[in-house]
Amino acid sequence: MMWYNEDQDEHIVSIGARTSIRVTKKLYEKQSDFQKIEIYQTDAFGKMMVLDNCIMLTDANEFAYHEMIAHVPLFAHPNPERVLIIGGGDGGTAREVLRHPQVKECVMVEIDEEVVNVSREYFPAIASELDNPRLDLRIEDGMAYIRNNENAFDVILIDSTDPVGIAENLITVKFYEETHRSLKKGGIMVAQAESPFYFADIQQKLFQNIKGAFPAVSMYLSQIPFYPSGTWSFAFATQEAGFDRTNYRATDLKAMEHQLQYFNEALFTGCFAIPTFAKKIIE
Repeated sequence: MMWYNEDQDEHIVSIGARTSIRVTKKLYEKQSDFQKIEIYQTDAFGKMMVLDNCIMLTDANEFAYHEMIAHVPLFAHPNPERVLIIGGGDGGTAREVLRHPQVKECVMVEIDEEVVNVSREYFPAIASELDNPRLDLRIEDGMAYIRNNENAFDVILIDSTDPVGIAENLITVKFYEETHRSLKKGGIMVAQAESPFYFADIQQKLFQNIKGAFPAVSMYLSQIPFYPSGTWSFAFATQEAGFDRTNYRATDLKAMEHQLQYFNEALFTGCFAIPTFAKKIIE
């Protein structure tokens, strides 16, 4: 019996706690041009992906992340026809985006092709929509892509790894300014935003930088057991200050609920209710 301990990365070590998952064997390991990729078979959670010593997903629980990063902004937008995903190489966010028939095109820009290849092989259920004709999969730098696509998207999802290494540029004011310009009028950006329990310092920087580019920014939460603390946050930013996120597409949401494992109508409104200490982080 072996345990994978998420304690080999300074970003994780700094919090003074770690996630341990029992594994039966290592299925894959490769150093790509950008990061170390590992796949493990776990005892209780199916296969697990680890990037640069940080757990990214498990078969059993990935829906808690992918459903929440995608469906909150997509149901908040009145007509999300064009969606951009930065990162998301495993395909899970694209899978959820493409559940929406309103989406005519989803562009996914992933810098590391090896993550896509590994996901196709080891996580076929997660990567199931990577060949969908409505998906435009591009292997290139996300920041450069956004810079060259102004006023192009209704929703932009920043599905990146932790903001260190290759993802560090994705939390700068400059990047968020480029993202704002890439949105159409009334557009929404959502970015994974770390744990308010363990990474308050990173969150403060992330949210302040988003506020430097967007007129309205808030936080919402999801419970994701394989991430540090189990409570994870997302930044929800809108191109217009007067955006009403409570005016969601209720009929469409109810029609989709039976397909989902985590997200539902009650969660849409409830996820924006955050603890007092978390409110202070983003003020």
